[in-house]
Amino acid sequence: WGLEDRKNELKALTKSCGIDVLSEIVCRIKEFTPKFLIGKGKVEEIADLVYRTEADVVIFGSDLSPSQHQNLEESLEAKIVDRTQLILNIFATRALSNEAKAQVELAQLEYLLPRLSRMWLHLSRQHGGAGMKGPGEQQLEVDRRRVRSRIIKLKKELKEITQQRKLRRSQRKKGLIFTVSLVGYTNSGKSTLFNSLTDENIKAKDQLFSTLDPTIRKIKLSNNKTILLSDTVGFLHNLPHHLIESFKATLEEVVEADLLLHVVDMSDNRMEELVCDVFNVLDELGVKDKPIFTVLNKMDLIDGELERLRIARKFEMPLVVSALKKTGLSELMDRISGFLNQDTEEIELTIPHTHMNLVRQIEAKGTMIDEKYTENGVYIKAYVPKMLKFSIFKELQKNRPKSS
Repeated sequence: WGLEDRKNELKALTKSCGIDVLSEIVCRIKEFTPKFLIGKGKVEEIADLVYRTEADVVIFGSDLSPSQHQNLEESLEAKIVDRTQLILNIFATRALSNEAKAQVELAQLEYLLPRLSRMWLHLSRQHGGAGMKGPGEQQLEVDRRRVRSRIIKLKKELKEITQQRKLRRSQRKKGLIFTVSLVGYTNSGKSTLFNSLTDENIKAKDQLFSTLDPTIRKIKLSNNKTILLSDTVGFLHNLPHHLIESFKATLEEVVEADLLLHVVDMSDNRMEELVCDVFNVLDELGVKDKPIFTVLNKMDLIDGELERLRIARKFEMPLVVSALKKTGLSELMDRISGFLNQDTEEIELTIPHTHMNLVRQIEAKGTMIDEKYTENGVYIKAYVPKMLKFSIFKELQKNRPKSS
């Protein structure tokens, strides 16, 4: 990532947080300083800029230690926000469900806990004495205990949510429903694609992190097979590790999916770098070896077929679509159908009338070749998933009358 790219993304994050950018400054330093992160001369330069622009907030593109945060606030006389705090603020405004709110609060409190150490220091200095604690230090200990107990409670809540998700997923797996999950860099158009494929109206805006809550819907493919499609939180360059940890419950939809659709904004000049960032997060989740289809989105923003082909050649068998214009979506659905058919086998059998539930499963999850109702049962010839074939024969064998 070049300097200009990092600067532009920080500006985009700032605007997504609802903060107006009055001015910007680049700090080129050989090594970080323990006191301010940047040099003293740069601190004075920023202080002058804050005074002239009457800025309320100074945002740093790097993460600050608790002491650096405190020292900068005292020197610049303005609220200091680092990159992680900025991302957390955006997450807090986007969180809608109780789960998302709990995940954001957990990440915020874990960020805040080490930064409590200096927040009450001015009270301690005023009232503390030799051999005694000042009221500020007493308040600090109270706050620490409250934060720690709240963190424990939130982790317990999220653990329960994770267990509920596992239960729902196990029920889906019993029903042998194929699951597909959308992944990609934030603002690549995942939610727009989700809406176009499912005829839903999930919030989709031209902004970073418009989706935090995982959304799951059923889709029927052209071969009458039903799949589950999930939309999840977008990824970001150098995403703080504890944010990934906090959102593990949400990202488990990605971990448990049978197929991933990697949505890429083909109009973004940093496209190849963004793809690397997505795979870094997938690697951290332990899922980069799953089957992945690359979906090059926003083809409507690319001028000319030759330019689209040039970009597409950088990827292996990509699908070029416009989620907004609903172009190329039938090819995407056909590719998913073809992938499902790779894991199917042909069956030919007669199912007794007492087992019509098996017939309905084949109709819902398989591809019918022939179906006839006879006196002995329902004759079926079809392609079905291997797991379904196994469960059908197991069910019929279990209920077959024993020979005398």
